Amino acid sequence: QLQLVESGGGLVQPGGSLRLSCAASGFTLDYYAIGWFRQAPGKEREGVSCIISSDGSTYYADSVKGRFTISRDNAKNTVYLQMNSLKPEDTAVYYCAADLITTVRAMCVMPPTYEYDYWGQGTQVTVSS
Repeated sequence: QLQLVESGGGLVQPGGSLRLSCAASGFTLDYYAIGWFRQAPGKEREGVSCIISSDGSTYYADSVKGRFTISRDNAKNTVYLQMNSLKPEDTAVYYCAADLITTVRAMCVMPPTYEYDYWGQGTQVTVSS
């Protein structure tokens, strides 16, 4: 079965950290662009951070620059999102996606109606005291 599975979400206090994982099964992530997206209730999907395989280029939304770091481990077929200095406004369901889009910014800013090749089931991140 070809799928992406996210893990690592949870409840954290403001200023805390979480590391999300996105593991692929049934296919290799080596040639795919990978993105982390989030969606809060009543809001549109937002591209948080993306990475492409060709040169490792990364993209970050302005709202998370300097706080989040995306990385990939091809040997483990997994992509990570390290989230530091979390804020209540980071609360959302976080999803990872894979696609053969070749530019990193495009991977993160496709219209909300765009259907990525692979899309995970999501993991809840709640930032609250």
